[in-house]
Amino acid sequence: MLLLLTEYLTQYFSAFSVFRYITLRGILGVLTALSISLLLGPYLINQLRSRQIGQAVRTDGPQSHLSKSGTPTMGGGLILLAIAVSTLLWGDLSNRYVWITLYVLIIFGAVGWVDDWRKVIEKNPRGLPARWKYFWQSVGGFGAAILLYMTAQSPVETQLIVPFFKDVIIDMGIFFIVFTYFVIVGSSNAVNLTDGLDGLAIMPTVMVAGALAVFAYLSGHVQFANYLHIPYVAGSGELIIICGAIVGAGLGFLWFNTYPAQVFMGDVGALSLGAVLGVVAVIVRQELVLVIMGGIFVLETVSVILQVASYKLTGRRIFRMAPIHHHFELKGWPEPRVIVRFWIISVVLVLIGLATLKLR
Repeated sequence: MLLLLTEYLTQYFSAFSVFRYITLRGILGVLTALSISLLLGPYLINQLRSRQIGQAVRTDGPQSHLSKSGTPTMGGGLILLAIAVSTLLWGDLSNRYVWITLYVLIIFGAVGWVDDWRKVIEKNPRGLPARWKYFWQSVGGFGAAILLYMTAQSPVETQLIVPFFKDVIIDMGIFFIVFTYFVIVGSSNAVNLTDGLDGLAIMPTVMVAGALAVFAYLSGHVQFANYLHIPYVAGSGELIIICGAIVGAGLGFLWFNTYPAQVFMGDVGALSLGAVLGVVAVIVRQELVLVIMGGIFVLETVSVILQVASYKLTGRRIFRMAPIHHHFELKGWPEPRVIVRFWIISVVLVLIGLATLKLR
């Protein structure tokens, strides 16, 4: 919206032309989302607390978590609001990638909101039944995949790029839709599984979003893309605004979510943020790099899969508790130690992901 206004004002004051630079708008997106989160955070927490919208804690988990019972949850709604407002203010609203990403953000956020509502307000421990949860996630995932496939303007937009190998490119054709669906839905659920400790999920999300902003900028710039031997995807640079908004909103939320948390984001935040990371990675053709940079999310997901499979097949558990962050807690690691060490691992993995830009 503000981009259109500044374009109009440029006719009368040439200084407004500076807002055409996508890097400046990306920075403003970060600052806008951060400001919204910091300013509205205390009000949201008070409202959630007064309405007794508090987190229910599993009694079979680490005993240290019992004190968290009643902590306000569904705070992810603030993150979504900050991202959406910041994107609408500073993004190019004629860009199809902006709207596809916002579509994913909203539909996965809605699924998470209903799940949280049923758990917290209606006191239904099952939340949204799994079959309906995955149905609506599938609607969001397949919807975005079909939109991207049908609006693709060049062959590279549906090809699989293998990191570290500049000449290994796989043309997926119609399979692109299925592949994209799994990336979006898988990323959504992976972040959701990671969201079990104070600040554990949001900081890796911020780091991965920041790295994806770099990929988006380079992929949307034809000279840089050619120089680095990465796909040039026209218009993908505009995703800097959304990725920047995630960084700003995430850091603002972390202000209140850091240990000991004043608020949890709940499924409304975790499901939507994971899905957005997935769709951005698809657009900039870096799905496999997302697996590297989001290695913590992958580790958490694999730990759950292995735990369930092992128990069903052998009757034994591999970990003391899954996801794996609970395993380390039950081994005696204090919660802050688990969180910070997982953050450090995320930093390393994000750097490895960024290194793929040159190691080809």
